[in-house]
Amino acid sequence: MLDALLFDLDGTLADTDKLHLLAMQQLLHEDGRTLTEAEFEAHISGRANADLCRYLFPDRPVNEHRAFADRKEARFRELSPTLQPTPGLLRLLEYAEDRGIGMAVVTNAPRANAEHMLQALDLAGRFEHVLVAEELPKAKPDPLPYLTGLQRLGAQAERALAFEDSVPGVKAASGAGIFTVGLSTSQTVEALRAAGAQLVVADFEDPRLWEVIKSI
Repeated sequence: MLDALLFDLDGTLADTDKLHLLAMQQLLHEDGRTLTEAEFEAHISGRANADLCRYLFPDRPVNEHRAFADRKEARFRELSPTLQPTPGLLRLLEYAEDRGIGMAVVTNAPRANAEHMLQALDLAGRFEHVLVAEELPKAKPDPLPYLTGLQRLGAQAERALAFEDSVPGVKAASGAGIFTVGLSTSQTVEALRAAGAQLVVADFEDPRLWEVIKSI
């Protein structure tokens, strides 16, 4: 029987990558730099702020990394009122709630952004736990965030499902031994499968996903 559902946030509960890309492009433009969508997908999508800032600004001190990350998250929040839940998500949440299946969000986003997004999507209070990278010793792609999610929910990996849209996230969830469903909102099917996704879908309405849910 299925005991737990663990969800990434950005690109999984809602298609946010375009807003994150736009926020970063705007800020980098002010810095005299450009950022292509291809570079964003290859080096930034799904990564914690500390990691992406080290990539963007390898020669700058940590305090400047933090300042940029704060500005980036604030710009993202300004752009986020248009967000909508990924198709089929609300149906899945209701299915889990009706059956007492535990649910958690596991994200590399800062807590302020996670809480803002859940409020914007009208999902605040729907998850038992919201785990954020900045409050854990290691971020995705390390499996620790997902192992912590399982522990908080009192669930075993073989009776859980994880939902991810990024390569680091899929690596983290599959590395924790969880059946991982990739959502192709930001990466190709091939990239998600190579990272460890056992099923790749466009959204939560895919009949193949529901077959898996009902088979566990």
